[in-house]
Amino acid sequence: MRSVRSVRSVSALALGLAALGLPGAPAAAQAAPAAGPAAVVAPAPATVTVTGAGSASAAPDMAVLTAGIEVTRPTAEKALTEQNAAAEALLSAVRAAGVAERDIRTENLSLTAVYRDQAGEPNPYEAGGRLTRGEGDQLIGYQATQMFSLTIRDIKKTGAVVQAVVDAPGDASRIHSVAFDVKDPQALRAKARKSAYQDVREKAAQYAGLSGRRLGRLVSLEESDGGRPGPVPVPVASFSKEGVPVAPGRIQDEVSVTAVYELR
Repeated sequence: MRSVRSVRSVSALALGLAALGLPGAPAAAQAAPAAGPAAVVAPAPATVTVTGAGSASAAPDMAVLTAGIEVTRPTAEKALTEQNAAAEALLSAVRAAGVAERDIRTENLSLTAVYRDQAGEPNPYEAGGRLTRGEGDQLIGYQATQMFSLTIRDIKKTGAVVQAVVDAPGDASRIHSVAFDVKDPQALRAKARKSAYQDVREKAAQYAGLSGRRLGRLVSLEESDGGRPGPVPVPVASFSKEGVPVAPGRIQDEVSVTAVYELR
């Protein structure tokens, strides 16, 4: 009878604790959950980093001529008037020689006061008093200058255009530079990139073989941009009066890339 009463007392005590919202003693110890398998961290794959270079060249198919007019006269009005007339003659001549209107651009237009110093040498100063002339210098006139950039898309006409610039304005003409270029530099760059990619992949495959592995996936590829290929300058003296100029050399573009490959 006493044991029965003890069981009843324990049951009553458990019910009382539950009613009060208090945790009761567990009836039996529960087994601890089994620990899961430890996470396995895969080793980082081996990689190889290589640098490759590629280049491409093409024959120039256009020319860029920088030329203009320079006139010095006793007054600013006369200098500007004659400069304008000579510039019109130059532009008419280059249009007749085959240069399109869209390929003619004014690069510079200026009017400069010219002084003679005490030693008798002319010293040009910008008109308007921005630069102070030297003490004792004498104003002897004004120099009007206008420079043009002329794009010649038919390279065979380069000699004729140069001669037109020389002949039309007479002594007022000035030729600063002649340079050959390509119309589509992006096509040349694409060929250089292909060459660089082939070079870098061949190097990576060689290193993979030397290490007893196979070449895996490409992880990263970075290009070092060296800028677009520049035009090839040609001395003005290379152009004869009747002859067609022959462009020396070729336009060349170069690309450098750095690649990272996995090794298997």
